[in-house]
Amino acid sequence: MAPPGSGDHFESKGQNVKLPSSKHMCGRFTLRRADKLKFDRVNAYDFWRSPARYNIAPTQPIWTVLDREGDRELTQLQWGLIPSWSEKPAGIINARAESIDEKASFKESFSRRRCLIPADGFYEWEKLGKATQPHFFQMRDSAPFSFAGIWDEWRTDSARISSCAIVTTNANELLATIHHRMPVILPRDAESEWLNAGVTIERLHTLMVPFDAAKMIGAPVTNRVNSADNDDASLVEPIEHGEELVQRLLF
Repeated sequence: MAPPGSGDHFESKGQNVKLPSSKHMCGRFTLRRADKLKFDRVNAYDFWRSPARYNIAPTQPIWTVLDREGDRELTQLQWGLIPSWSEKPAGIINARAESIDEKASFKESFSRRRCLIPADGFYEWEKLGKATQPHFFQMRDSAPFSFAGIWDEWRTDSARISSCAIVTTNANELLATIHHRMPVILPRDAESEWLNAGVTIERLHTLMVPFDAAKMIGAPVTNRVNSADNDDASLVEPIEHGEELVQRLLF
């Protein structure tokens, strides 16, 4: 679910980034210790020196690993995929796994331009009546991981924007307690396969499945994460379930 009050579009630097339905939303994530992530065949010097991020939001540049004809590249793309054929730079932040090879916005990117998106946690919003409660999810050992992503490049005579989207799938048993979608998290041994141009569509679909819930934990966190202006360690600290929600309902 999207952060409350986010509306249907994000606007940044004059570009609109369209939000998908809250039925398949991954709208914020973290990358607190980039130096803990290791990727084969890439220059990661700038990546490892990047500052801790606790509230990465759509339209912002995010780190990605691409494969360009066998050459791996660790670079930043704008979060919110803008199809190359689009008349306007309106980006979509999530791509639904079940229809990714059918939708015009994603089909070519899924077939030819897949990427890894490094992270170490993400947020989802639980709807409780008219209020919402953000939850933070991560690995039990706080280890980093990679989302499955796709990317594209949009061009005009005067501008060029490289952008990406996070692939989503059905929620695992842990996420299903608050939401029915989650981002596709790739096991470490599947990352190279996701980038491999020779992998069949059928095999790729077997990778876009819910991650093992037993390896993950989640907890309610402060609603300060609703604002992308907030980006500090307190956002991921667990709170007593419903503590802030009760206060918001009372006042």
